[in-house]
Amino acid sequence: QVQLAESGGGLVQVGDSLRLSCAASGDTMRDGAMGWFRQAPGREREFVAVISADAIGSYTTYADSVKGRFTISRDYAMSTLYLEMDNLKAEDTAVYVCAASRAMFQPTQPASYDYWGQGTQVTVSS
Repeated sequence: QVQLAESGGGLVQVGDSLRLSCAASGDTMRDGAMGWFRQAPGREREFVAVISADAIGSYTTYADSVKGRFTISRDYAMSTLYLEMDNLKAEDTAVYVCAASRAMFQPTQPASYDYWGQGTQVTVSS
Protein backbone atom coordinates (compact mmCIF):
# COMPACT_ATOMS: atom_id res chain seq x y z
CA GLN A 1 0.00 0.00 0.00
CA VAL A 2 1.00 3.62 -0.56
CA GLN A 3 0.43 6.35 1.99
CA LEU A 4 0.59 10.02 1.03
CA ALA A 5 0.95 12.92 3.45
CA GLU A 6 0.83 16.56 2.33
CA SER A 7 2.32 19.50 4.17
CA GLY A 8 3.21 23.12 3.55
CA GLY A 9 -0.18 24.75 3.22
CA GLY A 10 -1.08 27.95 4.99
CA LEU A 11 -2.38 31.50 4.79
CA VAL A 12 -0.52 33.80 2.41
CA GLN A 13 -1.03 37.07 0.59
CA VAL A 14 -1.70 37.57 -3.10
CA GLY A 15 1.61 37.43 -4.95
CA ASP A 16 3.34 35.27 -2.35
CA SER A 17 4.99 31.91 -2.95
CA LEU A 18 4.44 28.62 -1.21
CA ARG A 19 5.87 25.12 -1.56
CA LEU A 20 3.76 22.08 -0.86
CA SER A 21 5.27 18.69 -0.10
CA CYS A 22 3.84 15.21 -0.33
CA ALA A 23 5.71 12.40 1.39
CA ALA A 24 5.04 8.94 0.02
CA SER A 25 5.61 5.69 1.84
CA GLY A 26 5.50 2.26 0.31
CA ASP A 27 7.14 1.11 -2.89
CA THR A 28 4.27 -0.03 -5.10
CA MET A 29 3.99 3.30 -6.95
CA ARG A 30 7.64 4.24 -7.31
CA ASP A 31 7.47 4.01 -11.11
CA GLY A 32 4.02 5.55 -11.51
CA ALA A 33 2.85 9.09 -12.07
CA MET A 34 2.18 11.50 -9.21
CA GLY A 35 0.02 14.57 -9.36
CA TRP A 36 -1.67 17.41 -7.53
CA PHE A 37 -5.36 18.22 -7.49
CA ARG A 38 -7.27 20.95 -5.72
CA GLN A 39 -10.83 21.56 -4.64
CA ALA A 40 -12.34 24.88 -3.65
CA PRO A 41 -15.77 25.39 -2.06
CA GLY A 42 -18.49 25.09 -4.66
CA ARG A 43 -16.14 23.74 -7.32
CA GLU A 44 -15.33 20.30 -8.67
CA ARG A 45 -12.04 18.61 -7.95
CA GLU A 46 -9.58 20.17 -10.37
CA PHE A 47 -6.39 18.82 -11.90
CA VAL A 48 -3.34 20.96 -11.19
CA ALA A 49 -0.19 19.14 -12.34
CA VAL A 50 1.34 15.71 -12.90
CA ILE A 51 4.85 14.36 -13.23
CA SER A 52 5.97 11.02 -14.62
CA ALA A 53 9.10 9.41 -15.97
CA ASP A 54 10.25 6.64 -18.26
CA ALA A 55 13.57 5.33 -19.53
CA ILE A 56 14.00 8.39 -21.75
CA GLY A 57 13.20 11.25 -19.41
CA SER A 58 10.66 12.98 -17.19
CA TYR A 59 7.46 14.72 -18.23
CA THR A 60 5.10 17.25 -16.71
CA THR A 61 1.64 18.53 -17.53
CA TYR A 62 -0.02 21.60 -16.01
CA ALA A 63 -3.52 22.93 -15.94
CA ASP A 64 -3.89 26.12 -17.97
CA SER A 65 -4.84 28.02 -14.83
CA VAL A 66 -1.42 27.44 -13.22
CA LYS A 67 0.97 27.34 -16.19
CA GLY A 68 3.88 29.69 -15.69
CA ARG A 69 3.22 30.00 -11.95
CA PHE A 70 3.38 26.48 -10.50
CA THR A 71 6.18 23.93 -10.81
CA ILE A 72 5.84 20.25 -9.98
CA SER A 73 8.91 18.22 -9.09
CA ARG A 74 9.77 14.91 -7.49
CA ASP A 75 12.65 13.72 -5.37
CA TYR A 76 12.72 10.02 -6.16
CA ALA A 77 15.43 9.25 -3.62
CA MET A 78 13.35 10.74 -0.81
CA SER A 79 9.98 9.66 -2.23
CA THR A 80 8.69 13.22 -2.02
CA LEU A 81 6.52 15.20 -4.43
CA TYR A 82 6.61 19.00 -4.46
CA LEU A 83 4.48 21.79 -5.83
CA GLU A 84 6.18 25.17 -5.97
CA MET A 85 3.53 27.87 -6.25
CA ASP A 86 4.57 31.39 -7.26
CA ASN A 87 2.55 34.57 -7.75
CA LEU A 88 -0.39 33.13 -5.88
CA LYS A 89 -3.84 34.48 -6.66
CA ALA A 90 -6.99 34.52 -4.59
CA GLU A 91 -8.53 31.95 -6.94
CA ASP A 92 -5.78 29.49 -5.98
CA THR A 93 -7.41 29.11 -2.57
CA ALA A 94 -8.32 25.44 -2.16
CA VAL A 95 -7.50 22.20 -0.45
CA TYR A 96 -4.55 20.73 -2.34
CA VAL A 97 -4.32 16.95 -2.52
CA CYS A 98 -1.53 14.78 -3.87
CA ALA A 99 -2.24 11.52 -5.64
CA ALA A 100 -0.36 8.52 -7.00
CA SER A 101 -1.20 6.48 -10.07
CA ARG A 102 -0.09 3.12 -11.40
CA ALA A 103 -0.08 4.72 -14.84
CA MET A 104 3.20 5.87 -16.35
CA PHE A 105 1.64 8.33 -18.79
CA GLN A 106 0.29 11.77 -17.86
CA PRO A 107 -3.13 11.22 -16.27
CA THR A 108 -5.23 14.31 -15.61
CA GLN A 109 -8.46 12.65 -14.47
CA PRO A 110 -9.04 11.66 -10.83
CA ALA A 111 -10.22 8.19 -11.89
CA SER A 112 -6.72 7.42 -13.15
CA TYR A 113 -5.23 7.75 -9.66
CA ASP A 114 -5.12 4.96 -7.11
CA TYR A 115 -3.97 6.61 -3.87
CA TRP A 116 -4.82 9.96 -2.33
CA GLY A 117 -3.57 12.07 0.54
CA GLN A 118 -5.74 13.94 3.01
CA GLY A 119 -5.00 17.38 1.62
CA THR A 120 -3.51 20.63 2.86
CA GLN A 121 -5.32 23.96 2.92
CA VAL A 122 -3.94 26.88 0.94
CA THR A 123 -5.61 30.22 1.55
CA VAL A 124 -4.60 33.27 -0.47
CA SER A 125 -5.96 36.49 0.95
CA SER A 126 -7.04 39.31 -1.31
